[in-house]
Amino acid sequence: MMNPAEFANIARSEKDFWWYRGMRSILFRLMDPYMAGRTVRRALDAGCGTGYMAHVLASERGWPMVALDLDREGLRYARLNCVERTVQGDMTRLPFAGGAFDVVMSLDALVHIPQGEESTVVRELARVVTPGGLLVLRAAAFNALRSRHSAFVMETQRYSRAKLIKLVTDTGMRVLRCTYANSLLLPLALAKFRIWEPLRRAPVASGVEPVAPWLDRLLHAPLAFEAGWLGSGHDLPLGQTVVLVGEKAA
Repeated sequence: MMNPAEFANIARSEKDFWWYRGMRSILFRLMDPYMAGRTVRRALDAGCGTGYMAHVLASERGWPMVALDLDREGLRYARLNCVERTVQGDMTRLPFAGGAFDVVMSLDALVHIPQGEESTVVRELARVVTPGGLLVLRAAAFNALRSRHSAFVMETQRYSRAKLIKLVTDTGMRVLRCTYANSLLLPLALAKFRIWEPLRRAPVASGVEPVAPWLDRLLHAPLAFEAGWLGSGHDLPLGQTVVLVGEKAA
């Protein structure tokens, strides 16, 4: 479970903050080639946080969304974001029938799953995907990139590309695409998390905090470039995030 104090930080920033804007662009560029010709009758955002992504998909793409989270505070924000159907539930025991959703997404929630339970969660996510449907996962990558923000949000583990692929293929699903992202800022992140933060000995705190407009534009630019690169079919060999698109056999 994520630290409930982080929901307010995310809700204030999720629409406009450079990281969220950039990662949405990357996610859509990775997903869209596999959405052609598909009809989304029902989609699930599992571990929805504030529900903002469910709101975006419902309002911009017309997807009938269900937003699930274990935390009532997250679901309260999801309702404020006009998500019509919210469900309080545990990702290890999803309260849905098998094959209930054409698209199942879980974005940045796997890092809060206790170690040893991640395979159960991914099996549950795969179970509720309809035959021929898609599973979309996004997770923070590499323990070396853990930070004071990681501690603040109560992150329990991170993922490599190989680990995420194995978790999905072990369910019988086929991986269509899996790549790292948020790669160009990796040297800056390593310097900040492994050198600057330990030197400062600053207490744990959220990293979701406003920055000057010029800095927001500067930090967003590498993510915008990556969105174009990934959208053209190229993968990235390392990064702060790993994204996977899988398909369930029809």
